[in-house]
Amino acid sequence: MELKDEAEALLRRLVGDEAAAFRDGQWDAVRDLVEHRRRVLVVQRTGWGKSAVYFVATGLLRARGLGATVIVSPLLALMRDQVAAAERAGIRAVTINSANAEKWGEIAQALADDAVDVLLVSPERLNNPRFREEQLPTLAANAGLIVVDEAHCVSDWGHDFRPDYRRIRDLLDSLPADTPVLATTATANARVVADVAEQLGSGGADVRTQRGSLARDSLRLGVLRLKSSEERLGWLAAHLGELPGSGIIYALTVSGAEDTAELLRDAGYDVRAYTGRTDPADRVDAEQALLHNKVKALIATSALGMGFDKPDLGFVIHLGAPSSPVAYYQQVGRAGRATERADVLLLPAAEDIDIWHYFATVSMPKPDQAEAVIAALSQAGQPMSTAALETVADVRRTRLELLLKVLDVEGAVRRVRGGWEATGQPWVYDAERYARVAQTRTAEADLMRAYQRGEQCRMAFLQQVLDDSTAEPCGRCDVCAGPWYDATVPEQARSSARSMLGRAGVPLEPRVQWPSGMARLGIDVRGKISHGERVEPGRAIARLTDLGWGQRLRDLFTGDDAPATDAVLAACVEVLREWPWEHRPQAVAWVPSSRRPQLIRSVAEHLASVGRLPDLGSLEFAADAPPAGEPGGNSAFRLATVWERWRVGDAMRDSLAGLGPEPVVLLVDDLADSRWTATVAGRALRLAGAGQVLPFALAVAA
Repeated sequence: MELKDEAEALLRRLVGDEAAAFRDGQWDAVRDLVEHRRRVLVVQRTGWGKSAVYFVATGLLRARGLGATVIVSPLLALMRDQVAAAERAGIRAVTINSANAEKWGEIAQALADDAVDVLLVSPERLNNPRFREEQLPTLAANAGLIVVDEAHCVSDWGHDFRPDYRRIRDLLDSLPADTPVLATTATANARVVADVAEQLGSGGADVRTQRGSLARDSLRLGVLRLKSSEERLGWLAAHLGELPGSGIIYALTVSGAEDTAELLRDAGYDVRAYTGRTDPADRVDAEQALLHNKVKALIATSALGMGFDKPDLGFVIHLGAPSSPVAYYQQVGRAGRATERADVLLLPAAEDIDIWHYFATVSMPKPDQAEAVIAALSQAGQPMSTAALETVADVRRTRLELLLKVLDVEGAVRRVRGGWEATGQPWVYDAERYARVAQTRTAEADLMRAYQRGEQCRMAFLQQVLDDSTAEPCGRCDVCAGPWYDATVPEQARSSARSMLGRAGVPLEPRVQWPSGMARLGIDVRGKISHGERVEPGRAIARLTDLGWGQRLRDLFTGDDAPATDAVLAACVEVLREWPWEHRPQAVAWVPSSRRPQLIRSVAEHLASVGRLPDLGSLEFAADAPPAGEPGGNSAFRLATVWERWRVGDAMRDSLAGLGPEPVVLLVDDLADSRWTATVAGRALRLAGAGQVLPFALAVAA
C-alpha cells in the first residue's frame, strides 16, 4: 500500500489533479514493473493512460536509485508530447533525434552525470553507429526501465512498419535479467500481440500481457460516400464549421493535403497543411496552433499519426480511406480522449485502391535489388554510402534506405561509420514470408471496404478486427443511430471546389546537380550542372497525385495514345498564360515519345499555333539510343537510361540559328518523373545554341 500511495501521488502530479486515481489496469502494470521487475505488454485504447504507467514507474524506480528510463518512440511529434508530459510531473526528460544534433554532446554529459530521468530515442537511433557504439551499451547496462512505445510497429510491414523496431530484440538481449520492460500500443490484433510478445520474451523472459476494451465511448463514427473530389471538398467547405472544436483532416497524399488546405483557406477557414514536406519548425508551430485551438484543423498525412496528444480534439475526417481498419483506428483514436463527444467521418474515394497498392508494394524488398546491394558491398572492400549504392541498384533513395534497413535487421549488411558494409552472412529471399505479408495486406484492404459498407456497428467492427472480445453495438454511429451528418453539398460550395480543382499549373524544378558516382555507370559527369547546360524552372498542368487534374491525367496516361483533348489543350494554354517567365519563349520543340507520340505532338503543335511560335519539331533519337527505361527507379539509373538519348538534328539546329543569338525554347514532354529527360534533352538544345530552355510537361509523377 505504501508503494501504491507513492505511485498515486506521482500520478496526481503528472495529471495536475489532486483527485486523480489509477484506471483499471494502470496500477497492476506499474506494480509489475517496479515491484516484480517484469516484462509487460499493455494493449489499451488511446486515452487510457499508457504514458502515465511508464512515467509513474520511472518516478518510483528513480526514487529507488535506478537508472534512467529509455523510451523507444517512433515520431518527433510524439516525443515532444512525451517530454512536455514528463516535465509536468517533475521528470527530467530529454530526446536524441535528428532535429537536435547540436545538443547531443550536452545530453550525453547529462546522462553520464545521472541528471536525466527519461531518454527518448527513435528506433532508427538504436542503429546509428556512434550511438550504438558509444552510448547504447552503457544505457542498456544502467537503464532502470525500457519502454517500447507504439509497439505494433514490430509487426512485419504493418500499417506503420519500421524495420528498426525489429532490432529491439537485440537491445533486450543485452539487458541485465532484472531490467523491467514495458511495451505499449492501442492498435494490436491477436497476430500483432503475438509478434510483440515474442520480441519481449527474448531470452526466455516471462511476458505479462494486459489487454483492455478498445471501445471508445466518445466517438461517433460515420461514412459519407460522395462521387467526386469536388463533392467531397465541397461538403467539407460547407460543413467544416459545424464540426465540434478543432480537429484533424487526413489525406492519403501530400498533394491531397496541400490542395485541401488551399481550398479551405479560400473558404475562410484557418487551417494548415501538415505533411512530410512540411519544414520541421513549421510542424512544431502547426502542432502548437492545433493544441491551443488557434486553427480549425490541420490537413495532414500520416506524418501526424501516432501519439499526437490533444485530449479535446473534436473531430477526425478522412478524405480517402487508409488501407486497413487497424491504421484507421490508430488515426481516429486521436479524437475525443477527454470530451463527451467527438465526430469521426470517412469520405472514401475511388482512387483509394490505387494508393493502397502503391504503399503496399513500396517497402517490399526485391531479390535482384537486394542481391545487387549485397554483392556491391561484398566487393567494395570499404564502406559505401547510400548515394554510391544508387549506382549499383536501380531503386529510389527512399526504397533503397528501407531495403538497407531490412537487410541490416536480417543480418546481411550493417551500418557503420562511412556508410554500409556486408557482414558476409548469407541472405536468402524469404518468398513465403513476403507472400504472407502481401496476403495479410490484401485481407486488411478487404476489411476496410467492409467497414465502408456499414453492415454492422462501426465501432464494434473495428474492435472485432482488433480481436477485442468485448465488442458490442455502440448505439452512436451512423449504422446504429442513422446518419448524424448533413450529406448535402450546396451548389456554391461544389462550384468553388470545382473551380479550385480545375486550376492548372505546378512548378517543375530543374535538376542542378549530377548524381554521385556516375562514372561507375560509364558517364563522366559530376558536381553541379553548369549554367551553360542547365534548363530553367518549368511548369506542368498538375501532379498525378493532385485531387483535381491528377485523376484526369492518370486516366490520360493509362489510356491508348491519342491527340490531346480540348480540355487538356486549354489547360496547357492556361499554364503558359500564368507562367511568370523572365523571357517569353521564341520557339517550341518537343521530346519524342515511343509510348504517346500522338499526344505529345498534338500538345506541342497546339502551343506553337496558339503562341504564334515557330515549331522546331521533335528532337531525334540518337542512332545508338538505349531502349526507354521503366518509370521509377533511382536518380543515377534514370540519368543513365536517358543520357545522350536525343540529338538536335540539322534542320532543328538551322532553325535555332535563324532565331538569333541564344533563343528561348519551350521544351514539351508528357510526364516528368525523375526530371532527367528534361535535363538531358534541354542540355542538347543548350549545346546546340539555345540560350534558355523552359521545360513544360503535362504531368509531374509526384
